[in-house]
Amino acid sequence: MLGDSTHDRWLRAQALFDERAYREAAVMLTELLDDPGEVVHELTDVRLLLARALFHSAQLDGAIRIATELLEHDPNEPYAHLLLGRSLQRKGRTDEAQPHLRLAELLGGYRS
Repeated sequence: MLGDSTHDRWLRAQALFDERAYREAAVMLTELLDDPGEVVHELTDVRLLLARALFHSAQLDGAIRIATELLEHDPNEPYAHLLLGRSLQRKGRTDEAQPHLRLAELLGGYRS
């Protein structure tokens, strides 16, 4: 069984995501953001996986919030644009989604 180090919690959150336990992964990732320990420099990865987990568990408002935070720190992060665009799209906010979906394609080759 994994210990309780920050790295172990990150690995467990990734495993939960891979197992499609998106809600559980989101809880663990949120806890990691609240108490990042020694992985402060890797918070972009934590936020990206959290936004993905929130999106896949249909917690779209949370996915929008986290993807927006990511883009405030790195406006050229293509996957954050994709997650934001798709989350907005699923909420019926197509006009708001389009610029982000276009940027996701231009910056990272992601097609929606």
